[in-house]
Amino acid sequence: MRIGNRINWNHRTGRRIRVGLGLAILALGGAGTAIAVSADTEAPAPKYNSLARVPDPIGAPGRALNLARVVIQPGARIPLHFHQGTQVGYVQSGVLTYHVQSGRARLMRGAGDAPKLDRVIRAGQTARVRAGQWLIEQPYDHHRAANYGRKPVVILLANLLLKDAAPSKLIP
Repeated sequence: MRIGNRINWNHRTGRRIRVGLGLAILALGGAGTAIAVSADTEAPAPKYNSLARVPDPIGAPGRALNLARVVIQPGARIPLHFHQGTQVGYVQSGVLTYHVQSGRARLMRGAGDAPKLDRVIRAGQTARVRAGQWLIEQPYDHHRAANYGRKPVVILLANLLLKDAAPSKLIP
C-alpha cells in the first residue's frame, strides 16, 4: 500500500485496486458512505514463446517435444488449465503463486540429474514457486497460476504433448 495522492492495494481477487483520495466522495447521512474506486488497467497476458518443437520424436510417435519460455508480468494470472502430456516448468526468476485444483504436482529443486522433492502440491493447495524450483505436471493436474509479486516471473517449459495439442487447454 502506498500513501500519497493514491492508495494501491491488491484486492482478494488478485486485482490491484486504486482509490483516488482527491476523488473520494463521502456522503454522510441515511445513504451511508461512498468512495469513488477505479481499477488499474489489467496486467498484460502472460507471453508464451516457443523456442523449439520436434514432432514425432524417437520413442514417442504421435507426440511433440516442446521447449518454451513464458514471461508472466506482475498482476497477471494464468487461468485454470491442463496439459495434454507431461510438462516440466522451471522458474528461472520471480515467484509464481501456483494452485492445484485437481490432481497433484510435484515441486522439485536441484539439477535435473540430482533432483530433490520439495513437496507434493495436492488438490486445493497453493504454493509459492521460487527461482530454481521446478514443477512436474501430468495431464490429470488441473492448475492455475499468478504473479502477485513486483517482478516478472520467467518460466522455462519442456513438455511432451500430443502432437497436435496446444501448449495448454483451458478448463471452463
